[in-house]
Amino acid sequence: MSQGPNGASQETGTPLDAQENEQSPTMIDGGEEISSLPELPPGIFIPVPEKTPRKRTRWSDDIDVIFEKDPACKNIIEALLYQGLWAILFHRGAHALYKAHIPFIPRLISQFARVLTGGIEIHPGAQIGKRFFIDHGAGVVIGETAVIGDNVMLYHQVTLGATGWWRPSPFRKPKRHPTIEDDVTIGVGAAILGPITIGKGSKIGGMTLVLESVPPNSVVVSKPAELLVKGGETLEKHQELTQGWNGKDPWEMDYQI
Repeated sequence: MSQGPNGASQETGTPLDAQENEQSPTMIDGGEEISSLPELPPGIFIPVPEKTPRKRTRWSDDIDVIFEKDPACKNIIEALLYQGLWAILFHRGAHALYKAHIPFIPRLISQFARVLTGGIEIHPGAQIGKRFFIDHGAGVVIGETAVIGDNVMLYHQVTLGATGWWRPSPFRKPKRHPTIEDDVTIGVGAAILGPITIGKGSKIGGMTLVLESVPPNSVVVSKPAELLVKGGETLEKHQELTQGWNGKDPWEMDYQI
């Protein structure tokens, strides 16, 4: 049997690719056919999620991540005005001196950076990975034994701290602060306290207090406020300001971050 261009059979006039597609429909994770999914409105598309951030500029990771995470940043001049950028640059230097066991100077650098950045206090002993970003940098506290992975984003007033008072050990330095794994986002005002672990890919909602470890790919949010008076009248039954909760998929909620 002869074939014409593009592998089409002259006898049937049907492209071979089409015959294969009829026999094996395209499947996605979970065994669901793509054809069975609802159609998106014209002009709307959903990008394929990426496991690692895509480089978007020619700048270093500490600057490039600003363009990736914050659409308000338009150019390199604006990026250089971000307090979070200067906080991490000062910390890189202070941490190198801290690891070299140089006394006093690392803490002096961290305290100078705190004043310069409007209250971003990072202890020189904290370990911070690549593409770390603090949005609206203000009032952030990161403790000495905190460990932060790659591509982690914090909003303002986040605390990565300890709980209680820790007795120093002559044999080893105790782990007092949390470990934040890769690709974690922590919302405004959240407090992660103690030697716990926030698993990779998790989201911690705004104003959330976390005292226990969180497994990877989790969402942790605090309960929204309650409405006590509506239209000047006191409600007999309190109503939650759900802001999109109502049992929806937690990954679809925006308010918590």
